[in-house]
Amino acid sequence: MPIKSVPMTGQIERSRTGTAGARTFKVRFLPLDVTVDARESQSLLEVCDTYRIPLEHRCGGNCACSSCRIIVHRGLDRLSAQDEDELDQLRDLEDLPLYSRLGCQARVRGDVEIEIPA
Repeated sequence: MPIKSVPMTGQIERSRTGTAGARTFKVRFLPLDVTVDARESQSLLEVCDTYRIPLEHRCGGNCACSSCRIIVHRGLDRLSAQDEDELDQLRDLEDLPLYSRLGCQARVRGDVEIEIPA
């Protein structure tokens, strides 16, 4: 699936107010080196779907699998807190990097930089 053409930047920027007064933040995807705008409280999976960034999600974003796992490089504190369902899914994974989240559960609260594992 092709990735939409979006402006790329090397730096994470501060929030802005988008259309209809909604706050937006920058999400940078590695290793793609693509930076996109995300609305506040939008899940990372929703951001990927919006911009056609490939992020596997076998359960349709219902926190019933761990296929949408991502690694947070910057801005872990700028994502929503983990709940018990997400923690249960992540506990079942082997060799889990320290700053892993599920894209369907992590909601944008500020600028972040994440990696989509191969």
